[in-house]
Amino acid sequence: MPATPPIYFYIPQRQWPKPHLLADANAYWQWQNSLRYGQGRYNWTLQTYLQLRDQGFACELVGTLPESGIILAHSDFFPDNLKPNAQQLLVCLRADRNHHPYAQLHVIQNRQDPMTQWSSSLWSVAYMPHWPQSGLIPRNQARGDRFETVAFFGQEGNLAPELKATTWAAQITSLGLKWSITPFERWHDYSDVDVVIAVRSFDHTPYNQKPASKLYNCWHSGVPAILGPEAAYQAERQSDLDYVEVRTPTEALAALKQLRDDLALRQAMIHQGQRRAQETSPAALSAQWGSFLTQIAVPAYEQWVSLPTQQQHHFLQQRNFRRQVQKAKSRLGIVS
Repeated sequence: MPATPPIYFYIPQRQWPKPHLLADANAYWQWQNSLRYGQGRYNWTLQTYLQLRDQGFACELVGTLPESGIILAHSDFFPDNLKPNAQQLLVCLRADRNHHPYAQLHVIQNRQDPMTQWSSSLWSVAYMPHWPQSGLIPRNQARGDRFETVAFFGQEGNLAPELKATTWAAQITSLGLKWSITPFERWHDYSDVDVVIAVRSFDHTPYNQKPASKLYNCWHSGVPAILGPEAAYQAERQSDLDYVEVRTPTEALAALKQLRDDLALRQAMIHQGQRRAQETSPAALSAQWGSFLTQIAVPAYEQWVSLPTQQQHHFLQQRNFRRQVQKAKSRLGIVS
């Protein structure tokens, strides 16, 4: 039986975190918090590495590209012109970025990602849920049945314009509630929150490259969620108790009124969230990552290294052709 290929998480040395190695996954948010915005690329690389390492999975964090093995990196960390050699399997952690032209595998965070519609013989993809918020502090149980604070967690630019207007805050106040846009440094703290609203827009855009993270965080924090009709949320929905879906600001206000006045519904949603949260616990997601690596990435690596050189070159030529076609479409303003 051939030896299992080494598995690496790659972050270019110049972009390595400081300190270079964190003590454990529990320290990740404290470090991440020091970076401010735009560091989601580390959520998929450094955080995944730390979680798997802490679970005893054999993998390594590297700052230079290994000459052989399975190499996982966020799309931002793989140069577009990087082609795998005969002993490398590149796994692009796509997130909400562009796909990598030459990576043999892509990990997507939304089951409706457009890549799923491409030819599976040329573009192999695997879905993985995003990690819940690191260092999450759940709602303080001492709040009991209070229903006062309505919060949004995320970059303000990702909140529907209607929910940033002063009229929205006034309408929240008229319900006897308080509206809060949570600052970045408190994205982990749900201790004084009673309900979350997260709607990117009311224009019916499915956002089919975005993850269901805000829903997971509500489940883990013990807070009901009012969300827009995004593909990631809808794919996770098993019950009306998972979250309340709204398509207009009026529906959002109606949902708040219903939750304010219906204690039994709030409690049922919290209990449902506690049950669903087990699916995205660190242990559960680490096991899912382990299955992906051993059952998908390792066989893909073995298949790649067993191909004759001519077939490897043909694969890369096909990818290059697709890349050139997409560039031409982009110049012409054609959406594919």
